[in-house]
Amino acid sequence: MVPELVTQREPGELFVIRNAGNIVPSYGPEPGGVSATVEYAVSALNVTDIVICGHSDCGAMKAIATCACLDHMPAVTNWLRHADAARMINDAIDHPTEQARIDGMVRANVVAQLNNIRTHPSVALGIAQKRLSLHGWVYDIENGSLDALDESTGSFVPLAQHPASRL
Repeated sequence: MVPELVTQREPGELFVIRNAGNIVPSYGPEPGGVSATVEYAVSALNVTDIVICGHSDCGAMKAIATCACLDHMPAVTNWLRHADAARMINDAIDHPTEQARIDGMVRANVVAQLNNIRTHPSVALGIAQKRLSLHGWVYDIENGSLDALDESTGSFVPLAQHPASRL
């Protein structure tokens, strides 16, 4: 997924972090590249909106949802542990199909990563000062649609029907 194409922006108009599973580790004593990038975007660039955007057919979320063996990729296995909350929530739901389980994992992970990013001090301050908004989106690659998290209901709705989630 190319965020600039989906949002119809020119290169450089968006400050983008891309990684496997759209993971944002909770803030901790050993901040990594994601933490440093989030802090820089919020504190130095004064970013006003952060979007955690999952997408259909995400290999990382599919691996988690289907319990794929990743023993041959220990770094990936360790990285995906940042989605454990999403996995536990998704596993507690009775999904009618494997595809529904995977789609549910993508959505649960967006919610989990929004919760993780709220633990970052710069993000917490930006939200408290009402100068930063968080958004959760899921992009369907096949049909080009975007769903946005309606935090009041906890459900994902078409972005066009959720004006509070549009940037």
